[in-house]
Amino acid sequence: MRKLVGLMTLAVLGITVASITAAEDKPVTDVIGHATEMKATFLGVDGCKMCHKSEKSGDQYGKWMESKHAKAFEVLGTPEAAEAAKAAGIEGSPQEADECLQCHVTGHGAAAEMFGPKFAKEDGVGCESCHGAGSEYKSKKTMEDQAASIAAGLIMPTEALCRTCHNEKSPTFKEFNFEEMAKKIAHPTPGE
Repeated sequence: MRKLVGLMTLAVLGITVASITAAEDKPVTDVIGHATEMKATFLGVDGCKMCHKSEKSGDQYGKWMESKHAKAFEVLGTPEAAEAAKAAGIEGSPQEADECLQCHVTGHGAAAEMFGPKFAKEDGVGCESCHGAGSEYKSKKTMEDQAASIAAGLIMPTEALCRTCHNEKSPTFKEFNFEEMAKKIAHPTPGE
């Protein structure tokens, strides 16, 4: 009987470890689902800017500001966006259409309580679109330890995550070369 209990305990432990390892190896492609699971809220780019705007830290905020991601919501207000939306059968303003906002605004579709007071949809595709809702990993102490940051919800973006928006569903889709595009938006911390 003791042997059976020991074997059962070992089996349960093995399954648990295998499940955790598999979950860690699976890339995150659902940022809102990940935030819900981590019980995290979206801070908005202002919450990230506090620590990521100096040259010493790598000026990730400045690099984001120069990117198309920072203008993702704004571009939906252009005549070209209105034409593309109309051609895709989308009624009304692209800046109000779920079909457009799901890829042009961080966390679109998440419950209202998942957004912090400084969050603004006008920021477009902000830090948390790629790195996950930041409330649980934002502290300097946590961010200084990459493993702790990831355990607290930081996402290290993968091609699979990028392709949730950069795909044929977009009415303006052009070929997406992940390696080439990743270089255009690269914003590593100095020393990485």
